[in-house]
Amino acid sequence: MNDPFTISALFHAMRPPTSLRADQSALPQPPRVQGAGSLTSAFPVTAFATASIGRAAQALAGYVGARFGQQPAVSVDRRLASFWFGTSLRAEDWQVPDVRDPVTGDYRTRDGWIRLHTNAPHHQAAALSVLNVGADHEKVAQAIAAWQANDLEEAIIQAGGCAAMMRSLQEWAQHPQGKSVKAEPLFHFEEGRPGSVGGNLATAERPLAGIKVLDMTRVLAGPVSTRFLAGYGAQVLRIDPPFWTEPGMVPEVTLGKRCAMLDFREAQQLEQARVLLAQADVFVHGYRSDVLDRLGLGAQARQVIRPGLIDVCLDAYGWTGPWNKRRGFDSLVQMSNGIAWAGMQHFGADKPTPLPVQALDQASGYLMAAAALQGLTQRLHSATGSIYRLSLARTGELLVSQSHDETGTPGNHGSQEKLEPETPADYATETEHTDWGPAKRLKPPCKVEGVPMKWDYPANALRSSLAQWETPRH
Repeated sequence: MNDPFTISALFHAMRPPTSLRADQSALPQPPRVQGAGSLTSAFPVTAFATASIGRAAQALAGYVGARFGQQPAVSVDRRLASFWFGTSLRAEDWQVPDVRDPVTGDYRTRDGWIRLHTNAPHHQAAALSVLNVGADHEKVAQAIAAWQANDLEEAIIQAGGCAAMMRSLQEWAQHPQGKSVKAEPLFHFEEGRPGSVGGNLATAERPLAGIKVLDMTRVLAGPVSTRFLAGYGAQVLRIDPPFWTEPGMVPEVTLGKRCAMLDFREAQQLEQARVLLAQADVFVHGYRSDVLDRLGLGAQARQVIRPGLIDVCLDAYGWTGPWNKRRGFDSLVQMSNGIAWAGMQHFGADKPTPLPVQALDQASGYLMAAAALQGLTQRLHSATGSIYRLSLARTGELLVSQSHDETGTPGNHGSQEKLEPETPADYATETEHTDWGPAKRLKPPCKVEGVPMKWDYPANALRSSLAQWETPRH
């Protein structure tokens, strides 16, 4: 059984900030939904997956219609959408590295729970410096047990680490940052400068061919957005610093991209970033709001460097409020905003119970792709660039608003019929020859009629290409 009301409500709540026409009835309708079943959760995660993937697909269809004169129909498979919100890669004869390091996880404090996110070496070092222990899970747990959750959260944040104490939905609603996030739009939008349109290699089948996407994102929302754009022909160049590593996620999200390195501490390499930006059509990044400003690459500077740029930014905790520069990840936001607490209440569990997948990351990623496509479509009409800002916390606010009140009372969000188990019939027929070995991918979760989702490159390692745009292939 489908839950079309919830999917429809979510889809329309994900409206972009502007329409290409003043007539609001021209906004796209929800896509046709196929498949059955739902992920088991206190929240309508499958509906969330279906709606957000559908939003990106409808934005693509809108771009195709604006460019070629006829807008194709869109459908989404709710079952495949649920699977894609987890992982899409199925390794053959090799094993994807573990996503999490041994220290990352939830820990009991004197008065509640806290989550540490220590997958990045410098984040682990910051947390361990506060706890004064080594990278041993049991010793970390013993040290944390003596702390008040709020005190430890603040100490780790001040040390440059990443942590979040568990709050209830009501506590988050009363928190200054929770209030700020609730007042924010799902998309912050600003008009940019006029500039060139780009995408001169586009065809109806590969509508984003010739569109250059400069990707400076990490785990996980940003890479999801650029993977989607690459699936329709965009040339995606991902840039990482020399020290960054995320071995468990790279095979999942570098599909269709070229991956290069630039060290912004070196003046010559920072200048190369400006050169790449000057030729880009879309820039996607997940830096905190002040980082690129310090490098002379703030939002307004980027519009000067590349007039007509579609600029899509993501942060964790929102663009206003006291935490607007706080580091964060999906799992930390779920602890802060009450989702992990609500899951614990819903299932009668004795520990934080987050969503079954990283739904805030995934949904934000597809919404970022939708924003980029909305901007590209707008630019076809006005030759004007645009700036979009989204956050994991605001995406989480949307999910919570569709399913719980502020006290944590669950709403009726449709079918909870379980998904049928995954089978080989769910995989694409082609073998993907990744840098780590052969693999299968799930079939695409959405269909845009006449516009196949396919990628020009298999998943490849970080820093495996040069930091330059490819010569167009005619």
